[in-house]
Amino acid sequence: MSDPAIALASGQLQLFAVTSPGLESIAAGELRQLGCLTESKTEGAAVSAGRDEFDGGVPFAGDLHTLYRANLHLRTASRVLVRLGEFRAVAFYELRKKAARLPWERYLVPGQPVSLRVTCRKSRLYHSDAVAQRVSGAISDRLGQQSQMQPYVEDAAGGELQLVVVRIMHDLCTISVDSSGAGLHRHGYRLAVAKAPLRETLAAGMLLAAGWDPTRPLLDPFCGSGTIAIEAALLASSTPPGLQRKFAFMNWPGYAEEDWQSVRQVGAPNPQPNQPYIQASDRDAGAIKMAQENAARAGVGDWIDFKQQAFSAIQATGQGWVITNPPYGVRISDSHDIRNLYARLGDVLRQQCSGWNYAILSNDDRLLAQARLPEMRRLALVNGGLPVKLVIGPIA
Repeated sequence: MSDPAIALASGQLQLFAVTSPGLESIAAGELRQLGCLTESKTEGAAVSAGRDEFDGGVPFAGDLHTLYRANLHLRTASRVLVRLGEFRAVAFYELRKKAARLPWERYLVPGQPVSLRVTCRKSRLYHSDAVAQRVSGAISDRLGQQSQMQPYVEDAAGGELQLVVVRIMHDLCTISVDSSGAGLHRHGYRLAVAKAPLRETLAAGMLLAAGWDPTRPLLDPFCGSGTIAIEAALLASSTPPGLQRKFAFMNWPGYAEEDWQSVRQVGAPNPQPNQPYIQASDRDAGAIKMAQENAARAGVGDWIDFKQQAFSAIQATGQGWVITNPPYGVRISDSHDIRNLYARLGDVLRQQCSGWNYAILSNDDRLLAQARLPEMRRLALVNGGLPVKLVIGPIA
């Protein structure tokens, strides 16, 4: 490219919804439902991104209005990036010169604190600290004032610190600015967590991948701090996950408060006429208390029936889904043998939930086999850095 900036139509931005591995197709479905992603946009994004497959997220295009809507509504994305520029660089002077041509003034004010996250692979520029130093210099060259550089901390709480993401692969440098701030999995309600908490984005992904009908019952017999049930209630009430939080784009020079408020107003909750029955249970009284507090903060405390009970005590009526994250592997003490728990879980589901559907998250095929439930499909995911699989099927 002769110009390092990504060329799009006037007012259009090249955007990228970052996801946890395995959630890309689900996030793409969300973007299509929002009207932010069409086949033509997908093809254009692929050419601009220089890749045939989308690993780690979904590219799409739009204006600031689209950016606001994506941050407000996406349930399975970790953050939304703006692709600021893309160019080839094989020397540090070249990197600084081309990076200085980018329109940093749209996203930073002179002297604003910046955090740089740099990855270099299979490139002549392979020293990430040196790359960060040159990009920092380029920002100063463009804005006329040195920006304060701070270490990147995953999920740091927003503030004025602007995250800049630099990726160099095969000498192709892509520079992006983060529009989200703290990770989008922070939906603003979960202050209390039980052991082995499930990220909100993964819980939402489980619900969407399972095809749960928000008008039908949902049971989670291993609810922990209630994340699956709360995400289900937010989905059923059409409550945008970003309604209670702030975003990095609110600090940009071009931030349009009126536009954001209009997007937020359109995204106000719209309860369904037939509120689904959602039950979340756990044998741990402390976990149930945390789950109730989290649900109250999310505004869906009245949507969920919380019970302190063993999973064997569940009772089901009608036709619905069991979607759950039972204990497995590193989530429990090595001294516990939980093969019997999975075998008993399968028995209970067949007895109490015959004709329902299930989605179970686990990292061990041997444990899943103990449940003896028919499997229709599975999805490879990551939970807290641990490779896991979501197994989906009918209960029969």
